[in-house]
Amino acid sequence: MLDLRFIRENFELVRKGAEAKGLTVNLGELISLDEKRRKLIQEGDGLKAKRNEVSAQIGKLKKGGEDATRAIAEMESVKDRIQAIDRELRELGVKLDELLLSVPNVPHPSVPYGRTPADNKEIFRWGDLPKVDFQLKAHWELAEKLGIIDFARGAKVTGGGFPFYVGKGATLERALINFFLERAGQRGYKEISPPIVVNEESARGTGQIPDKEDLMYVVERDQLYMIPTAEVPVTNFHRDELLAEKDLPTRYAAYTPCFRREAGSYGKDVRGLNRIHQFDKVELVKFVHPSASYDELESLRQDAEHLLQLLGLPYRTLLMCTGDMGFTQTKKYDLEVWAPGQEKWLEVSSCSNFEAFQARRMNLRFRPANGSKPEFVHTLNGSGLALPRVVAALIEHYQTPEGKVVIPKVLHAYTKFELIG
Repeated sequence: MLDLRFIRENFELVRKGAEAKGLTVNLGELISLDEKRRKLIQEGDGLKAKRNEVSAQIGKLKKGGEDATRAIAEMESVKDRIQAIDRELRELGVKLDELLLSVPNVPHPSVPYGRTPADNKEIFRWGDLPKVDFQLKAHWELAEKLGIIDFARGAKVTGGGFPFYVGKGATLERALINFFLERAGQRGYKEISPPIVVNEESARGTGQIPDKEDLMYVVERDQLYMIPTAEVPVTNFHRDELLAEKDLPTRYAAYTPCFRREAGSYGKDVRGLNRIHQFDKVELVKFVHPSASYDELESLRQDAEHLLQLLGLPYRTLLMCTGDMGFTQTKKYDLEVWAPGQEKWLEVSSCSNFEAFQARRMNLRFRPANGSKPEFVHTLNGSGLALPRVVAALIEHYQTPEGKVVIPKVLHAYTKFELIG
């Protein structure tokens, strides 16, 4: 959430920022309600001063044995108007809060303007694309042949997009989770195991609502949301808290299953593990000093890239354009790994800076060491990494002519085997 004063003083910047993200926001109504609210506050403050003045006058009249009827009547009139103003201010406050929640974050000046994925900017590429003398297969074909992922039984038991990992496929999934968590710990992240359902306040705090309700699974009976990413519970871990400046930056790494409805997804892009409804992911979350947040974004990106390099998977890093960036972010990088069996890039991580946008919604602040008034922290998060497409890329990248899959050396200690086949 943006600060109302910031919106008032930077109206065009906020309007253009929303427009650049392809969003329409009624900023005019927001400013109009804010002006009305400020006028009412001013009137109420004046009436309260008047009330004190009349109250003192009544006291003097009574003390002197004089008639205070007119003054008392005036006091009642002032009191009634103050109560009416207070009621109106409460109603305005609710409307303002609703409108503020609908205003997107402003893109950072370094973010390229654009409307489609074609406008994203590739800033880095690592690894050589494989060159082989045999026909590479897509991961779903290999996985079925090897018996390590069962899509059909997952569809039978639950529905499309809920696969079973079987045998060495399940072991590979678990190995990657442990590998990602251990590497995160080596790079300064504290492991945390959060709930996989959250309440509405948590979903609102990180910006999932009101924005992405249609993408979330809802436990209606208990008014809870299945998490689409560990970002939601972990970022809310410190909600309504006042941190000490010396504790910044605070970094967490969390493994969770994630649940996304992926409404409207169809076609070849959803085959196999490319886009599923339940998947495993290790999430990296940071709470940082505002002055350091963009340096921390770069190090977050490097932490995620490091994992792909250790796995030996070719990837590229994209700086996302305004129109391909989320409601809450100021700047976002996507990491895409090459899947040679499909001959396409698959997103495996998004690394984002939200500045104070989420912290303001969550009332998460820190107290500066110099004793000045508390400030909102800046929050960041990134996938480190999302497993389904990493597994897909591993299977396709490390396949052999015989249809087997070689396990990268860095995973041998976790899988206890070197080959699937």
